[in-house]
Amino acid sequence: MKKVLILLVILLACWQVNAAEQKMIRISTDATDLILVVAPNGRLYQTYLGDRLLHEQDLRNLSSTRGWEVYPGSGAEDYFEPALAITHNDGNMTTILKYVSSESKSVEGGTETVVRLRDEQYPVEVTLHYVAYPHENVMKVWSEIRHSEKKPVILSRYASAMLYFSDTKYFLTEFSSDWAKEAQMSTQQLQFGKKILDTKLGSRAAMFVHPFFELGFDQPAGEHQGKVMLGTIGWTGNFQFTFEVDNQGNLRVIPAINPFASNYELRSGEVFKTPEFVFTFSNEGTGKASRNIHSWARKYQLKDGMGGRLTLLNNWENTGFNFNEQVLGNLMKEAKHLGVDLFLLDDGWFANKYPRQNDRAGLGDWEVTRSKLPGGIPALVKAAQEVGVKFGIWIEPEMVNPKSELFEKHPEWAIHLPNREIYYYRNQLVLDMSNPKVQDYVFGVVDRIMTENPEVAFFKWDCNSPITNVYSPYLKEKQNQLYINHVRGIYNVFERVKEKYPDIPMMLCSGGGARCDYEALKYFTEFWCSDNTDPVERLYIQWGFSQLFPAKAMCAHVTSWNRKTSVKFRTDVASMCKLGFDMGLKGLSKEEMTYCVEAVANFKRLQTVILDGDQYRLVSPYEGNHMSVMYVGQDQAKAVLYAYDINPRFQEKLFPVKLQGLDPAKRYKVEEINLMPGRKSNLNANGKVFSGDYLMKVGLPVFTTGQNQSRVVEITAQ
Repeated sequence: MKKVLILLVILLACWQVNAAEQKMIRISTDATDLILVVAPNGRLYQTYLGDRLLHEQDLRNLSSTRGWEVYPGSGAEDYFEPALAITHNDGNMTTILKYVSSESKSVEGGTETVVRLRDEQYPVEVTLHYVAYPHENVMKVWSEIRHSEKKPVILSRYASAMLYFSDTKYFLTEFSSDWAKEAQMSTQQLQFGKKILDTKLGSRAAMFVHPFFELGFDQPAGEHQGKVMLGTIGWTGNFQFTFEVDNQGNLRVIPAINPFASNYELRSGEVFKTPEFVFTFSNEGTGKASRNIHSWARKYQLKDGMGGRLTLLNNWENTGFNFNEQVLGNLMKEAKHLGVDLFLLDDGWFANKYPRQNDRAGLGDWEVTRSKLPGGIPALVKAAQEVGVKFGIWIEPEMVNPKSELFEKHPEWAIHLPNREIYYYRNQLVLDMSNPKVQDYVFGVVDRIMTENPEVAFFKWDCNSPITNVYSPYLKEKQNQLYINHVRGIYNVFERVKEKYPDIPMMLCSGGGARCDYEALKYFTEFWCSDNTDPVERLYIQWGFSQLFPAKAMCAHVTSWNRKTSVKFRTDVASMCKLGFDMGLKGLSKEEMTYCVEAVANFKRLQTVILDGDQYRLVSPYEGNHMSVMYVGQDQAKAVLYAYDINPRFQEKLFPVKLQGLDPAKRYKVEEINLMPGRKSNLNANGKVFSGDYLMKVGLPVFTTGQNQSRVVEITAQ
């Protein structure tokens, strides 16, 4: 017995020494720790992901957990969804990755940790990249896959990352979409098995499902309380989120390119880089998590994220395809009178053999229609300059109408089937961006406009069709590469445009909000949330998108949608994002026009607070008949409060809205702005001074029982 005890002591001591010798990798923000450990078997495991641990010595108590492998390959002992699946040259479909090395280095805003893994039986390497942004509490992760086998290998799965959680319950909030129905939020509890969010549309990829989600732990994600995670993938094509609850109630989250029809043939020495997956945690609900993402995006991801934004007047809903130089010149004068910075010319300005008179012809022929605009773009730029506004223009360079000179010359440039009847979505086809010649052509659309007209100050880049008739004449026998190489081709063009024209503001549009990812937004200053500009519907759409995107990235225009609502209500809804107008101003009364001019002036005066301040979503339209959002400047000296009465019930009991983000010790003056001419505020608190503490604990009675009413309140430290 004594010998047995001695043996047990020796074995325990050996285990403790072995455990102490385990390589530990700590990836941290100010609030979150991700701990990885190299186990005795040489493989890398996630041992912890949660609130940052305060004491370094506590990390020693973490050990590797079987089944929590950081980047598991297929075919080994893991019975659940793998991160990586490879078919090797000999037909073997297994991959087991072991730790090789790791290092950390400083990058803009944070620290990047690079971890290298290798298969001991096959010359396959995976490099994991983790970038931690301490102050914003955001992490960004992606992987790189390479090999040196004699022949290409086949990748059938290639995740950006794999994260594990162990809690009692998991609640997923997803964002469904359709044309004019973007960012619709719904929540469900995850049960045993897999829940998959994905898209197979190729282009205009987020038309039905948006590439982001929210997770609530133990309870549904709440706005102001609870442990939550926000995650999004930077990929402007087919993506896939897999949420898998295993037999022990653990959850694995797998963000990736959708492998549908995309078995990728990886050549020896080629690097397959997966999209960036961005996530953040909060113990104070989704509001705090959103502010994390917003701050990170403005500083490090969004093009010109710390710069200003241009207010604009668009012609589309005023003219459609029917305009000429005189009509546009008059609209430019209206833009100047309104006080916006830019006039934006939308669809319908191009093509000659097949003039763009509707959506059935002209796409691909990016020359000004001479019969409509004889002076070309130079005359329009000059007219705008003479009036005193900037000039911007709409393009859709990734698309082609079969009725176009481009398609007649280069039918092989379009994605379409060689041996079947062609299906047309919106009378157009998608150009094959996997083809370098097509990439050159698409880049040339922007380059030619800018070379000939360097004063052009803005582009609206549209994408109205998903990929149909899925066949690439360029890729021929390698059709499995299409969905991936197409998106890579788009990025090649975006990168070329940004490199040559780094300062040009650009709007990302896709038949509404079907392009809304942070990889594309490296190249665009903003995106179009929806073609639905009904202000009531916009409250829900903008609430949904605001979960992941800051106000300065979200375009919102005042239009004639839902004429039953007032111009004030429509403008107040639009002014909580990046404000624009898309309507004929001559149809407005003198009173309405005066209001719009003042509202534009107020927006421009308060732009730094609205677009760069911290957003607090106070009252959700999903939970009642009202909505309220506020923005607080970084110095807490100024705030703007928006309050909307949607469809209140008769004699509904109204409660004060408790503000957030103010300095409790400061005194703030409350003043209602954006009032119709001649109207005085009926807000009881108007003109009064309150402490930040009072405003956050007691609040302001800003709601009414009126239908589709709105208030904008400026709050200023005294």
